[in-house]
Amino acid sequence: MNLQQPNANEATLTFNRSKSVTPMSGICTRCVDGCRGNCEIFKATFRGRELIYPGPFGEVTAGGDKNYPIDYSHLNIHGYALGAKGLPDGVEGNPDTARFPAVNTQTQYGWSEKVKMDLPVFTGALGSTEIARVNWEHFAVGAALGGVTIVCGENVCGIDPRLELDKNGKVIKAPDMDRRIDCYRRYHRGNGEILIQINVEDTRLGVAEYIINQHGIETIELKWGQGAKCIGGEIKVNNLERALELQKRGYIVTPDPSDPINKAAFEDGALKEFERHSRLGFIEEGEFYAEVDRLRKLGFKRITLKTGAYGLRELAMAIKWSSKAKIDLLTIDGAPGGTGMSPWRMMEEWGMPSLHLHSAAYEFAKMLQDKGERVPDMAFAGGFSAEDHIFKVLALGAPFTKAVCMGRALMIPGMVGKNIDKWIKEDKLPKTVNHFGIKPSEIFVNYENVLDLVGKSEIKKIPLGAIGIYSYCDKLKVGLQQLMAGARCFNIDSITRNELMSLTEDCAKVTGIPYLMDSYREDAMKILNA
Repeated sequence: MNLQQPNANEATLTFNRSKSVTPMSGICTRCVDGCRGNCEIFKATFRGRELIYPGPFGEVTAGGDKNYPIDYSHLNIHGYALGAKGLPDGVEGNPDTARFPAVNTQTQYGWSEKVKMDLPVFTGALGSTEIARVNWEHFAVGAALGGVTIVCGENVCGIDPRLELDKNGKVIKAPDMDRRIDCYRRYHRGNGEILIQINVEDTRLGVAEYIINQHGIETIELKWGQGAKCIGGEIKVNNLERALELQKRGYIVTPDPSDPINKAAFEDGALKEFERHSRLGFIEEGEFYAEVDRLRKLGFKRITLKTGAYGLRELAMAIKWSSKAKIDLLTIDGAPGGTGMSPWRMMEEWGMPSLHLHSAAYEFAKMLQDKGERVPDMAFAGGFSAEDHIFKVLALGAPFTKAVCMGRALMIPGMVGKNIDKWIKEDKLPKTVNHFGIKPSEIFVNYENVLDLVGKSEIKKIPLGAIGIYSYCDKLKVGLQQLMAGARCFNIDSITRNELMSLTEDCAKVTGIPYLMDSYREDAMKILNA
């Protein structure tokens, strides 16, 4: 099985000249002197480190496309011809009561003070990237209207051009963070929340103190990593003064903007951008508990943890330490991941694939439960986009998984809606859109639903990307209701691992989900032998 195609990918705007390519290296089998391009080696010859990232950087979302031997597509969902679990108390299952619109898709997470969501999904971390900044209104309002949680990612304060610090280097004013919080809260309808991530730089800047003192944020998230990369987050900066400013704030900026050679290269136009990187974290059990305790003493009601596609050791640490620290939600992000801001080859080749990592997470959580230890609520992330993904995640990790973290899948509707608004104003609607109409009320099937939620005086203030996200959430909800009804599960808690079957024996070995020819075989034999 060819698992990758190195040296050429649409994500890096590169391609091979030849149709015949060496599988391991990705180099054309016949590399011709005089070739005019455009493989990654060719392009990196004159653009160097720029080829590490998908491009145009900050304008695209990109996810790894490595074809793993086993993934979630190797699981199928059982359907049943009888039964109904999870109906309201006192309601007996029959053809009149067990209808798919009756399926309750609400979920909740938390240790004591729980957060309810209308749908078991929430956004990936939308932090200091340009994609997150320019589209925030679409993302935040859409999540608020959809009744789901939005995660405001790391470094938002640290890169704010209007950031103000006190003499000790702590945040006293962060206008972009203020904007992000206010935007979500304006349309929040009770379910879901905005939670804020912090990393090493955020901790040093005093972001936790700022967001609770200024905004009363109830949930804060510690971050160990993600499914796309094993280093700190990065953005790109195409302004020398801005690069120097971020370096002064303590960030790693490469190439070094204070180096005269790099200054000259930038002035010549050869060097077009600098990279701002976060530091690597160093986790230690005692320090982890101390930080959780510090944040609780600041007044946060919930502490969550996001960890990435590390191996089994770090996974065990995350689950065990979260159990002991009474973490409210543990999000486990598998490979391949990414929103397009991570090194491309790292997205492709680093980390444990989602299915393997999540299977191990269930195994470890079950071990703790069997010993009588409390298992934290969990969410899984790592390339999910559809209602069947949601069902499979909830079933694979049941009863511990409460939600699915979606990155690009919840960003794309926001960007599409934003662009539809632009195309309407420019009278440039593509045929794929104007087939349905030329006004928002004609194009968006859920326009009237949002109008009913916000009222006539407010609807014109709602960005169309938000209506796009609301519409996508509606699609996920109805599709999930149908799958759950077919599996006779009428609320989230009624979904179990029994609702899945493995399509291959390899998948069964990894997940512990029975091979389809073994699944329910004992029940079948009892019927046949009765």
